[in-house]
Amino acid sequence: MHRLARATLAVLILAISASMFVASPASAQDDDRIIIDVLEVSGLIDPVQVASILDRLAEAEQSGSLAFILRVNSTGVTVSDDEFADLLAELDTAELVVAVWVGQTGSSATGKSALLLSVADISGIAPGSKVGNVGTTFQGQPLPEPFASFADRTTQDLGAVQAGLVDTSALILGDMVLQIEPLVDVQLAEIADVDAEVPQRQLVEGVTVRFLQLSLVDQLFHTVASPAVAYLLLLIGLSMILLDFYTAGIGVAGVVGAVCLTLSSYGLGVLSIRPWALVVLVLSVGAYAIDIQTGVPRFWTGMGTLMLLVGSFSLFDVHGLSWVPLVVGIGLTLVFMLSGMPSLVRTRFSTTTIGREWMVGEMGIAVTEIDPDGTVEVRGAKWRARTNRGTPLEAGVAARVVAIEGTILEVEPELGGAIDYREMRGSDK
Repeated sequence: MHRLARATLAVLILAISASMFVASPASAQDDDRIIIDVLEVSGLIDPVQVASILDRLAEAEQSGSLAFILRVNSTGVTVSDDEFADLLAELDTAELVVAVWVGQTGSSATGKSALLLSVADISGIAPGSKVGNVGTTFQGQPLPEPFASFADRTTQDLGAVQAGLVDTSALILGDMVLQIEPLVDVQLAEIADVDAEVPQRQLVEGVTVRFLQLSLVDQLFHTVASPAVAYLLLLIGLSMILLDFYTAGIGVAGVVGAVCLTLSSYGLGVLSIRPWALVVLVLSVGAYAIDIQTGVPRFWTGMGTLMLLVGSFSLFDVHGLSWVPLVVGIGLTLVFMLSGMPSLVRTRFSTTTIGREWMVGEMGIAVTEIDPDGTVEVRGAKWRARTNRGTPLEAGVAARVVAIEGTILEVEPELGGAIDYREMRGSDK
């Protein structure tokens, strides 16, 4: 199902499809070289990364690599326990050495991603990195020790080694490579931290480390399957669709909105979300649209803001949002709905004042209450209106246009309007 969704969405990004080819383990190497393949596993482990790990593992086995190292910095998995168990089984029964390194410094292997350590032939952790928060069960069964002891807590580097979660501490990837037989007695040559842009680097004479990575298309889908990106794409997509609703035909905003919503739909489909919160977020945009149509922020603007807050804080069930995307998403949406959209709509539908003098004296109907601002309909067209000299008008009553200021009509009731001081002076004569 996920593969079908990815294939469908790829049609929207044909402009970058030519960049799908990256360095592959199948590249030609001298027969007498020892090959070590390294694949970075970062963020949440989703269907894209699971497929990538399995593909790269198979290619490494076919090309005769000595070892396959997973460089892990992950906070959990989004695939089901059964899918993740299949991945663990493939790694456990691989025909080459499988190593897992939690690095560089400051990395983590938390949540179910920590179970990658359980199937590694050799595992290591960089100083300052952490492991834990694994949970209590996997596939409905209690976790074995030592993972069961870290169901809801984490430990760092040496603590993880002492607890038996990892085999060794390795400051850099080169240290991890040299833990693999038959390289244990090899003196470490210069191999710095991984540079993902360099497909391979020589450790010592006769030993080559190859760095593998996702293709650009896979990186795109992996990125949109993160909570922060999926959430922001959802808000951008909904806002652009609303903007396009007020333009003639399908414009750039509509296309951008459709692409953002499509990518967001894929990400939200991979992640665990609360469907009712997603509905609330969609309805919040509809609530804003009501007051944008009338030109005056009132009840529905308040309702839209409330629904935006509730939907944002409740959207994700397991992997929550940090405060940064929440502040950015909510803040930009409020600015766009309260300031940007009304200005754009006024610009889109406004006309010049010249040539509209005929409207002065015309009768119309107050669409909303005008006290002091509201909307009036004159000859079938709706206009933003303001009361003349503070005389309020109720919705549905007849209103007379007495002046025009820019794109705003000044109106008064048909009967009972305030008397201008010039009129009063004229009546005394």
